[in-house]
Amino acid sequence: MIWLKQNPRNIIVRMPNWLGDLVMATPVLADLRRHWPSAKLTAMCQARGGQLIENDPHIDELFEFRKPSGWIHRVHNSDILMPLRHGDYDLGILLTNSLSSAWWFWRGHVKNRIGYAKNGRSFLLNKAVPFPEKLESQHLVITYKNLLEPLGIPLSDTPPKLYVTAEEREAVKELLLRYGITEQHTLIGINPGAAYGSAKCWLPERFHEVALKLLADPQVRIIFFGDPSGASLVQTICQGLDERVVNLAGKTTLRELLALIEQCKVFLTNDSGPMHIAAALNTPLVALFGSTSDIKTGPYGQAESVIHKRVACSPCYQRTCPIDFRCMKQIGVDEVVQAIQQKLNNPHTANDKLKLTR
Repeated sequence: MIWLKQNPRNIIVRMPNWLGDLVMATPVLADLRRHWPSAKLTAMCQARGGQLIENDPHIDELFEFRKPSGWIHRVHNSDILMPLRHGDYDLGILLTNSLSSAWWFWRGHVKNRIGYAKNGRSFLLNKAVPFPEKLESQHLVITYKNLLEPLGIPLSDTPPKLYVTAEEREAVKELLLRYGITEQHTLIGINPGAAYGSAKCWLPERFHEVALKLLADPQVRIIFFGDPSGASLVQTICQGLDERVVNLAGKTTLRELLALIEQCKVFLTNDSGPMHIAAALNTPLVALFGSTSDIKTGPYGQAESVIHKRVACSPCYQRTCPIDFRCMKQIGVDEVVQAIQQKLNNPHTANDKLKLTR
């Protein structure tokens, strides 16, 4: 049964906070636009995350905010509540599960508030949706889409997608030229960090060994990525590697990161936000999983891109491994190098990247 009785004219979607989750939620925006093409669609994001979708053609407005500090500011933050009230939204979709996000929508007079029944917030929602029965065995992309079914929007096959502008693409090509990297080189991106904790990260010395083996090909150029907090880790990994390796950890904006990842022929990564960015840009991936579930949060539609040993204790979702880190130690250097080479040798991969960079 369709819960909403009339078509909305002004929709706001509270997007997830974590970068990877936000990327996985982008199909919701596309499906809403397809279902209600005349409605105004606003995406509400924490400030940094908003950069990811600022060029998304499916949204009309981006409502960015900074996370309030302290409970009082979270409850009574006028920088959030006043824009919500002035927005006159007649449908509010909560892709976050927090009590505070439902509270803001309620206090902000957003009508027809829908979200998952979680954290005791059902009384703040007009439609509190139970979590899907297959929550632990389905991808998070599907879980986000399931929230649209009470609105009469059937489950789609829409994949996550991000958008890089022609100007951004040209700017990073100029940046790469400053490092001597041209379109004739085989550009490989490596992301050795992850925001949640070290249990998600393959061993640093093995990333170093992979880079050494890849550099045996004189056409290979490697860019290491990372946020400022992981810059020291990347610096350690890059020690002893030659000038064909560029360390950009902590040196790019989020938009530059997107444009650079799009230029890579293959992207090697742990389970992380950049992994989902690469998948949404159609950049060929080799994704290493250990403590987390690739079934729930792997690169969507790219099961063949995942290396996951599925040891008995995985997924544990621990920030740090409490035992012997067997899930990641069982992933060998040669296995990863071979997976990268297979991606490079795949003619369909090459054709897809050619289409993107034209």
